[in-house]
Amino acid sequence: MEKVKVRDKYFAVSIPEAEIKRRVAELAAQISKDLQGRKPIFLSVLNGSFVFAADLLRGITTDCEITFIRLASYSGTSSTGEVQQILGLNESLEGRTVVIVEDIIDSGLTMERLLESIRSLHPAEVRIAALLVKPDNLKTELDIPYCCFRIPNDFIVGYGLDYDGEGRNLPDIYTVVAD
Repeated sequence: MEKVKVRDKYFAVSIPEAEIKRRVAELAAQISKDLQGRKPIFLSVLNGSFVFAADLLRGITTDCEITFIRLASYSGTSSTGEVQQILGLNESLEGRTVVIVEDIIDSGLTMERLLESIRSLHPAEVRIAALLVKPDNLKTELDIPYCCFRIPNDFIVGYGLDYDGEGRNLPDIYTVVAD
């Protein structure tokens, strides 16, 4: 099993690039089918979802738009439980179909806060597309119709996800392991 070192931790491949690409393509096809005839706006949550959002959007076959928002709730390897909106939304969501594109849903608290903010802008509907979900760590109930992978409550890097800013460029998803 391939290992990499990011900062002071070692990580091993847990989801290979080929499997990620296959699942993202399947998800894009499902979203395209479900939202055919609508013009959804994809709201990509930066920084982690940029790789997932790019690959997902390349597979969407219906007319759509994309915009970006940046939220922060992580410090190092754990969630702080506090959410700060860093970069706001400039597009109107009123009456629109919104698809939130998120890299990972851990506790769900960040997503819950984001959903509250988005719903206050009166969209027609809001759907969630997540690369990864940690079901055993969820602290809130969320409807996540589009999920590539459900994973254990491990710390991961790669494919846009980072450890203190590093490791986003890795093509696979890696899980932290002992030295």
